[in-house]
Amino acid sequence: MTETSLPTDGLFEPITIKSLKMRNRFAMAPMTRAFSPDGIPGDDVTAYYRRRAAGGVGLIITEGTYVPDPAVGPDTRVPRLYGENSLAGWKSVVDAVHEEGGQIIPQLWHLGAERGPHPLLNPGVTTVSPSGLALDGTPVGRPFTASDLDELRDAWVAAATNARDIGFDGVELHGAHGYLIDQFLWDRTNVRSDSYGGSLEARTRFPVEVVAAIREAVGEDFAIVYRFSQWKLNAFDARIAQSPDELSVVLKPLVAAGVDVLHPSTRRYWEPAFAELPGADGELGLAGWTKKLTGLPTITVGSVGLDSVFTKALPTDGASNPTNIDRLLRQYENGEFDLVAVGRALLSDPEWVLKLREGRTAEHIPYRNEHRNLLH
Repeated sequence: MTETSLPTDGLFEPITIKSLKMRNRFAMAPMTRAFSPDGIPGDDVTAYYRRRAAGGVGLIITEGTYVPDPAVGPDTRVPRLYGENSLAGWKSVVDAVHEEGGQIIPQLWHLGAERGPHPLLNPGVTTVSPSGLALDGTPVGRPFTASDLDELRDAWVAAATNARDIGFDGVELHGAHGYLIDQFLWDRTNVRSDSYGGSLEARTRFPVEVVAAIREAVGEDFAIVYRFSQWKLNAFDARIAQSPDELSVVLKPLVAAGVDVLHPSTRRYWEPAFAELPGADGELGLAGWTKKLTGLPTITVGSVGLDSVFTKALPTDGASNPTNIDRLLRQYENGEFDLVAVGRALLSDPEWVLKLREGRTAEHIPYRNEHRNLLH
């Protein structure tokens, strides 16, 4: 069943959050594609994002985009937010999205230990991370030194200022899924004995410093979105925060440092964040708890508009058919979130938002795994 029985008008209301001036509440979720040879987005990438903006998306969050650090990641085809040619490519993307009435922010990305021991990009550079540990606990590369962290903060700031200077409407920091920033937060990948490790409060220090440094560099009006998750690439049941109180310990310092919007990444938007709690608290999703604890606007995400969830970190594992968004609309009416990020549904159907608005949900295109591998 794809027909939505509840009114969708609320999701088509405009919203302004600092430099973000969105025509509706729909965002395109960030999805790594690796279609940018030598890190340079080409005309095909521009056309790909233009189609989603023309299809009605209010805010496009780009695929993960490398910050200027030599050990940032393994792939030579992931786009970069540094270098004259890469920035020129992104400028074309930004202009195209704006021409279609959309807003766009890049997702700033560093993989840390998930770069692995044998990267294609800068293979002579050693992989670095908080404790030199991969997500499964095996040693990889080396831990960060204090001077490494100084340089790394500068890399995030450089990417953010590059984004502002070429016309992006804000930035998103990828602090989820077991990548670099998340590796500081998770006790399995951060076993440091200095002031950046130990307690949950201490493990938040570096992410907070990155946010504060970006805020100082880009000014007060430029929007900063922060994406986080409980789950990791190899552990869908992982938790950084075991309770709302612990979640507050993570989030409130980030808000104080300058985050404007929080984007809690879940695989199923309807699942409760802390199901063990009694009553209504045990039914509240992660976006709802995030908004309740911080008061900030939140973005919900996770299998929106599809009848199945992905079972791997990258959704290449099969098909999903369209389904209605009644549960999503009820959560919106209950005030649990302010924006909704749509992922695989927009890979298969660039006009997914437009069709929803016009009541043409029967025309929604099912997701198939080949959509993952096409820049269409």
